[in-house]
Amino acid sequence: MDFFSPAQIAGYVALALGVTAFLQKSDRRLKFFNAVQSLVYALHFALLGNLPASASALVSSSRSFLSLRYRSLWLCAAYVAAIVGVGAVFVKSPAGWLPVIGSAVATIAIFTMRGIPFRCVLLLSTLLWLANNAISGSVGGTVLEIVNAVVNISTIIRMVRAGHAKPSSVSALRRESSAVLSQSPSPCSPRPCSKPLRRPETPSSRLGK
Repeated sequence: MDFFSPAQIAGYVALALGVTAFLQKSDRRLKFFNAVQSLVYALHFALLGNLPASASALVSSSRSFLSLRYRSLWLCAAYVAAIVGVGAVFVKSPAGWLPVIGSAVATIAIFTMRGIPFRCVLLLSTLLWLANNAISGSVGGTVLEIVNAVVNISTIIRMVRAGHAKPSSVSALRRESSAVLSQSPSPCSPRPCSKPLRRPETPSSRLGK
């Protein structure tokens, strides 16, 4: 196996783009880098002679670019149907369905999910593509999906921790505010009564005595 053939070099470029994609906490930036990665992936698998994976990656790239602007169940259904149709045309063995199912699962996530659930379903897609890449002999692609899985899991953990930290910080701020308010005097509390002031005596009042 030539580790520096054009096909493998395209896989290494896809590796860099994939890692960059899954490092993003922003769904929009993740989709953009995922779209570019899928485009390079299509070239990579075409050079390896894996037409089902190449066609699925090409459809996935257009899907990810389109999802930057639209969120639609109809588009989701249309792309899933297109991916399954590509599989029906190009798949010649059971292993050929791995990238097809992976792309279909990712399509559902991209058009209908956000945040942590979005990344969890993408993790499932990553594992399916990992199996496909190992079978296809894709060095860069196999490393890519392993790194993608690790980075994606790490990002999910960071997002979960950030989600748990926000409510605790808010409650701490509320407790601090309550403590400050309890120590300060209430504006409605009555003031202590001061002694009445005595009027100064005048000469007339002295004569009257």
